[in-house]
Amino acid sequence: MKRSIYITIAGGLLILATGCKKVLEQPILGQYEAGKYFTSVANSNAALTAAYVPLNYGDAFSNETWVLGDVASDDAVKGGLTGDQADIDNINNFNIINSNSAIENVWARYYDGVSKANFVIQGLTDDNKAVPDADKKTIVGQAKFLRAYYYFTLTNTYGNIPLRLQVATADNVDAAAAPQADIFAQIEKDCTEAATALPAKWSGADNGRATKGAALALLAKTYLFEAKYPLAASTAKSVEDLGYSLTNKFTDNFSASTKNNSEAIFSIWHTAGLSPKQGSGLNQAFAPRGALNGYGFFQPTQNLVDNFELSPSGVVDPRLDYTVGRAGQPYFDSAFDPSWTATGYITKKHIQPLSEIPVATKGDGNLNEEVIRLADILLVEAEALNESGKSTEALVPLNKVRKRARESYLFDTSLPGSGSVPAGLLPDITTTSQTQLRDIIRRERRSELALEFGRFYDVIRYGSTYATNALKDTPNFNYNANKFFPIPLSERLTNKLLN
Repeated sequence: MKRSIYITIAGGLLILATGCKKVLEQPILGQYEAGKYFTSVANSNAALTAAYVPLNYGDAFSNETWVLGDVASDDAVKGGLTGDQADIDNINNFNIINSNSAIENVWARYYDGVSKANFVIQGLTDDNKAVPDADKKTIVGQAKFLRAYYYFTLTNTYGNIPLRLQVATADNVDAAAAPQADIFAQIEKDCTEAATALPAKWSGADNGRATKGAALALLAKTYLFEAKYPLAASTAKSVEDLGYSLTNKFTDNFSASTKNNSEAIFSIWHTAGLSPKQGSGLNQAFAPRGALNGYGFFQPTQNLVDNFELSPSGVVDPRLDYTVGRAGQPYFDSAFDPSWTATGYITKKHIQPLSEIPVATKGDGNLNEEVIRLADILLVEAEALNESGKSTEALVPLNKVRKRARESYLFDTSLPGSGSVPAGLLPDITTTSQTQLRDIIRRERRSELALEFGRFYDVIRYGSTYATNALKDTPNFNYNANKFFPIPLSERLTNKLLN
């Protein structure tokens, strides 16, 4: 049987045809047989571009990592109108069945990303002489990073899953679930190989591509999730040594004007005003309803707000008001309205003010999503060092993160009393008790990375006791039953080796 792999060109982006899975609803303009496709750098880069596409948040409800990563946690609830997007409420309350739309969507989207990355890797083997080796190296390196990132999300979401390293054909479309250890091993391999192939940085039109730092940062996080603490610590340190630095202002990571900054390690790029759309739909999904033309989803909890520290005189960690809209504080260029939210709070990290994205184009934002930034990796290093018994060394990266947070008062003139740090605000940590430091690092990680779609995965990896306490007010949560989401019904119906 002749096995042909086809891709379609749709809306200027290459979309890999994967069986009967639904991809972009765009007219097909052409088809190419894979063996005849990778004949130029331009074609190869176009196929690579397609492998980046599943990352974007052009439609907030087809890429629902925010639901599985945060709404499932103690940091956020669904929000929005009662009954709207009921499957998100079901995630929120752990009334979860394997046909839940969020569970289906993330699985389909991220395996689509795996398939597109496999297409590039499979099409640019050493036997391919049409593409220069130097170009082939960086293109395949990016594809391996993307495959690793998709699998990192998939295995932390669903646990034991199929490990597909080739484009699906009629002969290999069914695949049994591999142990999570095997998935992590492949992620390690892909990240290690990507790190050797990729440059330290890109420039100009190539900004946003995966780099050596991105591959090493994902590798460090993978080691952390595997509890390989010495490797996590040393790999995280190697990322910092590449020259990344914390921005002076925490908010530079969440502003469209400063999105290409010294702290960003890997970002999902969004650009407004293009056709087909490449802007962020989160801007509308999370913005308040009513005059601001948002949908009001993704509302922070009181539990999250209470996590932020106060100085002895009651001055709050400035990251709270950078992260959360609340009464008594401005909401960008609007006054906060308590009727916007059922929890008393509204998210800010994924939103742009009306002065940047007006009501008429609310769903087409140009704010990047910071997938991995240096503060995350510093906290990976701190946690890994502490768990390795090197608590004194762990204080160094931990206190770098706290220093940047408190010194917002030196760089942000909009803060009351700016120019000096309020007494006792976010002081350096000095304890070297492993147990005490573990709790401090976990709290710090929650405040620093709040509402960045990763809290649930941290809650789960901290173990049953922590997770059960964190989600004690969540109906129906059971650690053993809910540490992973179920493999979607659609996959079980089509993949015979899962049954």
